[in-house]
Amino acid sequence: MPVTTLDPMTALVLIDLQRGVTAMPTVHPADDVVATAAHLVAAWRRHQLPVLAVHVAFSPDGGDVLRTRTDAPAPASPLPADFADLRPELGLAPGDLVITKHGWNAFYSTDLDLQLRRRGVTGIVLAGISTSIGVESTARAAAERSYQVAFAVDAMTDLVAGAHANSLAVCRRERVFSEESARGGRFEVKIRATDAILPSHSTINEVGKLLSDRLLEVIFPRLGQVDTTDRIIAALDT
Repeated sequence: MPVTTLDPMTALVLIDLQRGVTAMPTVHPADDVVATAAHLVAAWRRHQLPVLAVHVAFSPDGGDVLRTRTDAPAPASPLPADFADLRPELGLAPGDLVITKHGWNAFYSTDLDLQLRRRGVTGIVLAGISTSIGVESTARAAAERSYQVAFAVDAMTDLVAGAHANSLAVCRRERVFSEESARGGRFEVKIRATDAILPSHSTINEVGKLLSDRLLEVIFPRLGQVDTTDRIIAALDT
């Protein structure tokens, strides 16, 4: 459902809008996502409401990197020195809170919940990268903790490579990779959602785009309100 109202104590929580993540290939230009998120930051500052910027970082030896059989492999080389640096274009101020996580969910093994509750926060607006990993996992955890959740859909994006698929239980995929797929080319894919089938020989970007749309249309409305940045700010100003 679109945003109709926001709790008086609603925090803005930005997910992984940092140099290392925004440098990755995304469905929508990461710079545009950062610029839109900056509008949210400015609006929250006008209302003197909490702004929390979450970034993902790891110890120098990489010992705290998430490793599971099904996840993407850990980087073979050390991450860039500025990987975890939050984008300066966000316009964050010294009083804004920075939360460091070591996996997908911003609530897991961090003091995010403590920081929110001790400020009397009952709702959060989420934005950031990526939609199906950091944003969705944090949204699910927030809903389980009874926060009122809203999503700024034009201030988030995801990676190109069909990253949304793992979060969509409503989708069943059948993929037959062609020789070109190893070079980032095309592959044959059928995606069955509630009412959508993507034609075969679709590009991986087309797959990611469809799955992104399904996430916003099917999953997020069950977790919270879904709307644009402008409409969320209008609700905040009401």
